[in-house]
Amino acid sequence: MSYLVLILAVVAETIGTTALQASQQFTRPLPSALVVVAYGTAFYLLGLVLRDLPVGVAYAMWSGLGIVMIAVIGRVIFGQRLDLPAILGMGMILGGILVIHLFSASSPH
Repeated sequence: MSYLVLILAVVAETIGTTALQASQQFTRPLPSALVVVAYGTAFYLLGLVLRDLPVGVAYAMWSGLGIVMIAVIGRVIFGQRLDLPAILGMGMILGGILVIHLFSASSPH
């Protein structure tokens, strides 16, 4: 159940970050309000996850998945391109998340 809540926290965080870009430095009211609501939801959900997962593991997964999701959203919605080193780096982030999830005794399986 913690992993489902963690995924929901990542989704909320990516919505907030996407709205942050769309808010144009908080000059547009609707996206600006969405930033506050989405980040509030993300941190609340992350707090729930911390009941079951160590903070280092939860935060590594939350931030790593968020980085990759935002990169995809940036490409699809905002037309932002990544170079090969950025893509390789994000691949390593995902690899690190898999190592934590599959092999770490700190993370419940």
